[in-house]
Parts: sequence; structure tokens; C-alpha cells
Amino acid sequence: MSNPFREDLVSRNRPEPCTVVIFGATGDLTHRKLIPALYNLAVDGELPTGVNIIGFARREKSDEEFRAGLEELNQKVSRSGHDEEIWGKFISSVTYHQSEFTDLDGYASLSKRLDEIDAGRGGKGNRLFYIASAPEFFDDILLNLKGAGLNEAKEGCWSRVIVEKPFGTDLKTAKHLNQVVNETFHESDTYRIDHYLGKETAQNLMVLRFANAIFEPLWNSKYISHVQITCSENLGMEGGRGGYYEKSGALRDMVQNHLLQLLSLVAMEPPTDLSADGVRDEKVKVIRSLRQWDTPEKVAENVIRAQYTAGHVDGNPVPGYREEDRVSPESETEAYVAVRLLIDTWRWSGVPFYIRMGKRLPKKSTEISIHFKDAPCVLFSALPGGVPGGNVLVIRIQPDEGISLRMVSKIPGTSLRLEPVKMDFHYATSFGKGSPEAYERLILDAIAGDATLFARRDEVEEAWRFIDHIERAWHESDNKPPMAEFVAGSWGPREADEMIKKDGFAWRRL
Repeated sequence: MSNPFREDLVSRNRPEPCTVVIFGATGDLTHRKLIPALYNLAVDGELPTGVNIIGFARREKSDEEFRAGLEELNQKVSRSGHDEEIWGKFISSVTYHQSEFTDLDGYASLSKRLDEIDAGRGGKGNRLFYIASAPEFFDDILLNLKGAGLNEAKEGCWSRVIVEKPFGTDLKTAKHLNQVVNETFHESDTYRIDHYLGKETAQNLMVLRFANAIFEPLWNSKYISHVQITCSENLGMEGGRGGYYEKSGALRDMVQNHLLQLLSLVAMEPPTDLSADGVRDEKVKVIRSLRQWDTPEKVAENVIRAQYTAGHVDGNPVPGYREEDRVSPESETEAYVAVRLLIDTWRWSGVPFYIRMGKRLPKKSTEISIHFKDAPCVLFSALPGGVPGGNVLVIRIQPDEGISLRMVSKIPGTSLRLEPVKMDFHYATSFGKGSPEAYERLILDAIAGDATLFARRDEVEEAWRFIDHIERAWHESDNKPPMAEFVAGSWGPREADEMIKKDGFAWRRL
């Protein structure tokens, strides 16, 4: 008997030849992530034969100059190294198209160029437009694609668009961008990218939960005391990032998209099937079920914002946030945020979820930790110190992707002494190879027409609805919650420790 799920997976993951047009092709994202991702797909034999790549940007460049810049960085950052022979074949399909994003004539000439490419390979007219430009050009690019007729696919072909984050800066701007996108491309052809969902461990969350009978029966409020999601970064505002960060902050830059997406994967109900909408239907239910912190008092009780002061990271002195390049000395932008969340569903009633994200923390790491309730300690209550710790399932998203489970064991010897031990699974060592980069998987899925790992319109808007209440309390309320401080190189402000301590818990040390 055939397996319908397996057949579904095979049919959804069969990418076809296409032309990939990257808007913002001279930017850092294209050079460091997108082109290396496409090259690595070619190295692994995953990139369909006949894929062409056009870089669209405003600077004056020849094809040769554009290719040389791509090669220089690919040699430094490519996951699979840099093979001259494979690169030579790959780069021959890459060309450059110079135009202003606001100039409709540039899109008309792009259309002619695409037609020429299609004619050269027998008329196949599949197009994938990747918007990797600055956010202020998103509207112009989408409207000009429509103006040049590039949003409409030829008969028997497809035309799709990938939109990079940030997808709006609040609910109002997200709705506007969604309206522009949906007036240009069908929702089924729109791919709002969140690279965290392309990471191997994030993808494995559903398998971990729904394919392992030892976990799913315990995945509820009866057995789980709380959940923590941590994204720590040791970097600050290097490379002029302060100008961007001043306009976004940790809450909008990371929590609204990446971390709420991870939360929805942890907390979702089993989907009816493995289709893109089957999975995303359940994810959006989680976001809709978040209890809203819709007053300044609720925000002050459940959300901590902070900035770092001067300190040391990796033994090196670093400035405070307000002393960083392109940051205002009177800045009210948070470089750290900790949020206590409650999900009002049957499964998660009474289980707090804690999310924290910060710059200038001791190390770079992202993980999800599931903290199980303690077993009754009647048998071991008389032992010195009792039973140490509890069971914790840790899902490491980056940098060392894997899963570990902490349990309690007896220390070898004649006396009865207990100590926590860890079972550890690493992707690289278990499967003999490293995980593909997130952008590799996501670009290939978009070419294949699989939107499972991309955010849908209602997901984006519901996430912004939750975030907007907090932002208004911080910036528009007469009773603004205070800005906390912590020393760079520490694990965050005292106020965040006190918030989780009120529930009887403590932050897990990474």
C-alpha cells in the first residue's frame, strides 16, 4: 500500500527550472547568504538544471564585475567550500541588470531579458522574484513588477515572490504591505521568508513531537511546568547596525517574527496533514491564543526591556548601547527583551512561556528548553539535597544544532547519590554531515512551490497585533514601563530574573 504522506512530500519537493531575480543584488544578504545558498544547492546536485540568476540593483556594474564580487565572498563563506569547476558552471548562469527600483522602464527591459532567457531554453517561463532590498523599496518593486506584467505567469508556468523581513514595522504597515503584495501576487505565490524556520532543528520540531510516542503524550500542562526560548547574541552594533536597530529594537527585530514562529511550532496542535496550509493553520491558532498584554500595567508585569552598559565580551571591552555608533545618547530602544507569555488553550492552560532576546550577552546561541514537572520525590526525599533538578528537553537551533535530554541518574558507588546526566544528539555527528544553511532549504522550497516554512498573511498580522500592545505601552503611554540596564557580557538585567522567579523558575544557563 502506498503512503499518501510520502507521495505528497515527493510531489511538493520537485523543483523545476526557473529564473531567479534578486532585487538588492549588490547588498550584503545577496553576497553572504543568497548566492552561497544557490551555489551550495548546485554543489549538492539539488539546484535544477536550467536555473538562471539575475541580480537587479541600482549600481553601475558589468556582469564580470558583479560575478567577481560574488566569487570573492563565496570563497570565504560557502558552507561547502569553493570548487572552481562547479563555480565556473554556476556563475555562467548569473547576470546583472542595472536599474533604479522606482524606474518602470528598468522592469520593462527586465521582462525582455527574461523572455530571451526563456526562449533560449525552450520556452519555460518560471520566475522567482526575491525582494532583498531595503524595506522602503518593497512597494515600488512589487508595483513595478505588476506594471511590467511580470507578476502574471505564462500559461503552464508560475511566477512567485519571496519577501524578506522586516514585513512591516507594526500591524498597520504589515496590513498595507500585505495589501500591496496580494494586489500583485496571489497569496499562494507569496513567500514571506523567516530564515529561522529553515534551520534543521526548527524543521525537526514537528517530527520530534508527532513522530515520537514518548513525547507527544507529555506535551501539555499536566507534565510541563514551563517553556523557555532564548536567542542570545554576543555582538552589538558593529558594521553600522546601530542606525537600523534604533528603528526596530529587539522586540520587533527578533520576537515578532523568529521567536514567535518558534513558539508556534512548540505549542501548535497536530495538523490535519503535511500541506503548507495544514501546518500554518495550526501555527496561527497559537498566535491568536496568546493572552494580550494590552495595558501598561500588564506590560510592566510581563515584559522587561533593557539596554547594555559598558562591559566585557569574550575578554574584550565593549561600549554601552547608547555609546554605540549611530545610536542616540538618549535612546529608548531596547537591546534586550524578556517576555512572559500565556497561551489560552486547553493544552497549555497555566503553562508560562518565556522568551528572551539580547545583544552583548556572553555567547551566541538560540535554543528552546522544555521544562517538565518534577516527579514525586517520596522515595528520595530523605537523601541529602533531595532530587537534583528536573527533566529538561533542550532543542538547540544554533550554532550546534541538536537535541539533548536531561534526566536524573545514580552516581556509581556504594552510596545512593543522585546527579543530573544528559543524553545528547548532534546533527553533524549523528548523520555524518553538517546541516544545510537555512536559505538553501527555503529557496529550494520556494522553487518547488512548498510554502510550509514561510509565514502566511494572517500569521504576520496576528503576531504584530500582539507586539503592538507592548510597543504602545513603551512609547505612547503616560505610564511607560522603565528601561532596565545590564552590564555587557552578563546574562541580562536583574528585572528579567525577578520576573521569572515570581513563578518559581530561573533562566536556564546556556
